[in-house]
Amino acid sequence: MHKAVRSLVVSLTAVALAAGTAGAAEAAAWSSSDKYASWSNGGYTVRNDVWGSGAGPQTIWANSYSNFGVYSDQPNTGGVKSYPHSAKNVGRKLSALRSVSSSFNVSRPGSGSYESTYDIWAENNAYEIMLWMNKQGAVGPIGTKQTTVTVGGHTWDVYQGSNGGNAVFSFLRTSNTDAGSVDVLAVLNWIKARGWFGDVTLGEVQFGFEITSSAGGMNFTANSYSVSSS
Repeated sequence: MHKAVRSLVVSLTAVALAAGTAGAAEAAAWSSSDKYASWSNGGYTVRNDVWGSGAGPQTIWANSYSNFGVYSDQPNTGGVKSYPHSAKNVGRKLSALRSVSSSFNVSRPGSGSYESTYDIWAENNAYEIMLWMNKQGAVGPIGTKQTTVTVGGHTWDVYQGSNGGNAVFSFLRTSNTDAGSVDVLAVLNWIKARGWFGDVTLGEVQFGFEITSSAGGMNFTANSYSVSSS
């Protein structure tokens, strides 16, 4: 292919990719580039949540609480930059719950550093429970490894630690998956059975992408996400 023609093709491809990214946001029911943008839909809250030091630009879009995503351009430096997510508040004690389950399906980049993860809060945010469904690049959990366990429908490496503000329990799936369902209540009751917390009140069950780096701009999409409790 002639150099000038090849350059034109490359340029047009870049324009098409950029247009596709913009198109996804423009065609969505809601989108924003504000760092702390949030949108309420169907009893859930969708948040952009760009909170880390040195964070770059990020645009969030959503068609519903269940279908959302971001175009995120985070520098290749250490530390979490953002956690775009959808959240459902439960607001009940573990002993008052018969079931809490969730399902998810994501499309994610093959490069960068991030994880697709649940972030679950209990007892007025005194406890944070993370369920890493997949991880990519230079990312790792807070604390030290305690054990490996099969609970809630998955096998996890379990870490316990603190971020200085609250206790953190991180469950890292032993192999990556981009879709599935989780018995959230089973995981929480397992923690309770170990004596790590008591009959806590379950707050928000959040799911999204904890992004450390996505240099050059990358697309992260939750094709579907939902939480049910009774």
